[in-house]
Amino acid sequence: MRKILIANRGEIASRIIKTCNELGIETIAIYSDADKDLPFVKQATKAYRIGEPPVVKSYLQIQKIIEIAEMEQVDAIHPGYGFLSENSDFAKTIIEKGIVFIGPSPDIISLMGDKVIARRTMIDAGVPVVPGSETGITSLEEACEYANEIGYPVMLKASGGGGGIGMIRCDNEAALQKAFDSTKARAKAYFGNDEVFIEKFIAEARHIEVQIFGDNHGNVVHLFERDCSIQRRNQKVIEETPSPFITDDTRAKIYEAAIMAAKHVGYANAGTIEFIVDENESFYFLEMNTRLQVEHPITEMVTNLDLVKWQILVAGGEPLPLTQDEIQSRGHAIEFRLYAEDPVKFLPSPGLINLFTYPTNLSVRVDSGYESNSTVSPFYDPMIAKIIVSGETRNHALEQAYQFLSELRVEGIKTNIPLFLAVLKEESFKDGNYTTNYLTKTALTV
Repeated sequence: MRKILIANRGEIASRIIKTCNELGIETIAIYSDADKDLPFVKQATKAYRIGEPPVVKSYLQIQKIIEIAEMEQVDAIHPGYGFLSENSDFAKTIIEKGIVFIGPSPDIISLMGDKVIARRTMIDAGVPVVPGSETGITSLEEACEYANEIGYPVMLKASGGGGGIGMIRCDNEAALQKAFDSTKARAKAYFGNDEVFIEKFIAEARHIEVQIFGDNHGNVVHLFERDCSIQRRNQKVIEETPSPFITDDTRAKIYEAAIMAAKHVGYANAGTIEFIVDENESFYFLEMNTRLQVEHPITEMVTNLDLVKWQILVAGGEPLPLTQDEIQSRGHAIEFRLYAEDPVKFLPSPGLINLFTYPTNLSVRVDSGYESNSTVSPFYDPMIAKIIVSGETRNHALEQAYQFLSELRVEGIKTNIPLFLAVLKEESFKDGNYTTNYLTKTALTV
């Protein structure tokens, strides 16, 4: 490949540009009016204005993106994560234009994008799934019937999308009645599909995901697991690998289930199989993400592999660079998602970053979308950067993280640095004893 268009922005655009530069590949960036001065625009070989700040007028403009790609005669388009990364129509259109889509096939994106169909597919593959509705739910009456059948609390989820936006916990029928219409409306607004479904809420759960990679030659491997249980509003904040919770026996079983899932659908390129693990280490399929994950750097840190490079190679028709036996994990890595937000109320804090500086004498990787004098726009996710810390052991990584975050300076806006420092001092986290409700039930001094 000689030239790749990046259909994304900020940190992930910079991340993809870095690998492309190392491979001698030219990059084409797109940017909205709000992002014209961000680092990724300057880092790309060439950049084009795509539209006004709202995503529907910029980063979701499929036709404009395709026009730029054709004009620049790019070989491929990398969607990053979010935005159009799991839009099967986008992938299909790209391929029809004779351009390579750096990701799985449109059919697999569509199959796994509908969470109800994905559940049924995993059942067929022999992968355990969380008890819940096997079809989409169209009425409140039907929702109440399912909830009463499997028992409260339940999770009401959008069929067409994942993450905190598309789900809400309901502890009783009154809560379900209150949430039903608003969840359907939110699903329609964000995912273009108002279908919802219900799953049993697993108490004291861990969120464990497995990074998988497939190629177009029938090969599928896993690149170990990531523990993503530290969340706020069902969205990940801190991730680490390996998980400090699961045993080696459970670890082996989860890897096997992830490989089964990927092989069952004929998966190619980077993907993630996400599981909920209960206090007894029973695990259940949650969803498959058909793209690169935000937290992929911690996998890169322990494997010493470049997952974006692997994506490009596989999309170009090459087999996976390594076999399963050749992939090794060493040490421990933790990622902290640095957000422009109030560290207590978790409300976005957009604005001008007067100063963004951090120590360079520590072995810490910073994947950033911003720099000093950058403006965090209210139009997009408020993540400023990802702080990726590695160590020979988990304790070593935690010590490195505390030192780095204590010296990290972001001025002009509020950030969640105080939250991270409080978590790092808290005993149950230090012991690796935490679940997805950690931030709601733990008394932290922020």
